[in-house]
Amino acid sequence: MDVILLMASTVDGKIAKDSSQIVDWAGKADKKYYVEVTKKAGVMIMGSKTYDTIGKPLPGRLNVVMTRDKSRQSDQDNLIFTDQPPAKILEDLELKGYTSVALVGGAAINTLFIRDNLITQIHLTLVPRLFGSGLSLFAPPLDLDRDLLLESTKDLGDGHILLIYHVVTHEKQ
Repeated sequence: MDVILLMASTVDGKIAKDSSQIVDWAGKADKKYYVEVTKKAGVMIMGSKTYDTIGKPLPGRLNVVMTRDKSRQSDQDNLIFTDQPPAKILEDLELKGYTSVALVGGAAINTLFIRDNLITQIHLTLVPRLFGSGLSLFAPPLDLDRDLLLESTKDLGDGHILLIYHVVTHEKQ
């Protein structure tokens, strides 16, 4: 399963000022790329705070929301609430025929997937802004040491740069 971490970040490495901030600061080109990647994958995985900032399931793809709140239920075909661990979610999606997913945050959910070595790619739009403080790509404390291989860069205009990395997996000896 190809797991694409899809995020926008300020130059100082922040994905949001706080967990309730809507990502409306990343620009039109990033939003267009986000729609393209999530629709191509066919499924996007997010935490409940990220889902709540979006406010509704995005059309044209399956929206999987990770939550510990068992009272959250869906009556929509393209929305699933789950308390399953990341590997189990991916296993279930593979059984449904999916071959890739877009992981769209937030930091706590990103951390669960990177800790289990499940992220295969990172697509990061670097936005020409500074927040000074806020949420990072991953939630601290995290002992994280991963090598990334830069696959490509793309100028999205207005100072926005898309960086696409492959997460290098090292075989255990």
